[in-house]
Amino acid sequence: MTAAVTPTGAEPGVVDINRYDAEHRRWQAEAVAKVRADMRRSSDTHLLRVPVPAVPGVDLYLKDESTHPTGSLKHRLARSLFLHSLCSGWIRPDRPVIEASSGSTAVSEAYFARLIGVPFIAVMARSTSREKVRLIEFHGGRCHFVDNANEVYDVAARLARETGGHYMDQFTFAERATDWRGNNNIAESIFHQLAEEPHPEPAWIVATAGTGGTSATLARYIRYTGRATGICVADPDNSAFFPGWRDDDAGVTTEICSRIEGIGRQRVEPSFVAPAIDRMIHVPDAAAIAAIQVLEELIGRKAGASTGTGLWAAFHIMSEMARDGRQGSVVGLLCDPGDRYIDKYYSTDWLASQGIDIEPWRARLRTFLETGSL
Repeated sequence: MTAAVTPTGAEPGVVDINRYDAEHRRWQAEAVAKVRADMRRSSDTHLLRVPVPAVPGVDLYLKDESTHPTGSLKHRLARSLFLHSLCSGWIRPDRPVIEASSGSTAVSEAYFARLIGVPFIAVMARSTSREKVRLIEFHGGRCHFVDNANEVYDVAARLARETGGHYMDQFTFAERATDWRGNNNIAESIFHQLAEEPHPEPAWIVATAGTGGTSATLARYIRYTGRATGICVADPDNSAFFPGWRDDDAGVTTEICSRIEGIGRQRVEPSFVAPAIDRMIHVPDAAAIAAIQVLEELIGRKAGASTGTGLWAAFHIMSEMARDGRQGSVVGLLCDPGDRYIDKYYSTDWLASQGIDIEPWRARLRTFLETGSL
């Protein structure tokens, strides 16, 4: 409610505009409390040690983000985005939250939207995996499909204008919504869990980039706490992040979208903090998909191809460390479970339709696991 009041006795020309809304403030407080309660109910995710006997003295860990309530790394991001938007006054009761997403963020945001009782609409490419669409709808969200992945930004913004809702815009706000100094972020958790390991300060942490928010959080926390750990971002085919970082050009775009859901974008997203990144490795899609098949052999679990993209880069770094006679640890991310992609990365028909041959890359990985050289 807005009231314009000139108090009795005030000097002429003074206008007091009061928009304080006690009822809305109560709703905001209740919504924030629900999101914070969800955080308290959620235990931390595991840090898995992955056996690679061919590289003695170099330990590999994967931060298993697939165990969040919504099954992916994006649960942390969605929680932070909702808290950021609620505390900024952007989310209103009975008005939809709208997001441009390649799937996993939308699954998590649908969960939090239902938790606080607001509608949710995910704008996504028609090629998004059927399982992610099912999960969004399971959590009460609605999917709005576009034919070209580059249309998601404009369509999401338009729907927000038309409905009076809030466009969450993860690609802009991911790096600023998360408290990178600590407060239960992924970086703080990793270092806490490594504290009693043989190499508690890893040589490298390998992330991938969809928004760039996770790599920004990791890099900032490392600098804030005075550590020497390097941050490497692994990037798939058809992504603008790698050439943009390589050429120091945030205006780089690509013609087609990434085939690896959740990472790689056709433009350099605003949340990608390029100066904070120490190293980038371009990983072909075939190598990433071969890596998740090998990972299943190592730990008995399927993972998405974003995990495989980072895992190939981690293997590359481990091979380099072994060649140079260095010991230490490398940390990667298990971003989400592979059951979301049975019809894609684990399907021989889909691989054939995309012209992807993973066998040469599987052969290289077998050599690495036997010799320590990739």
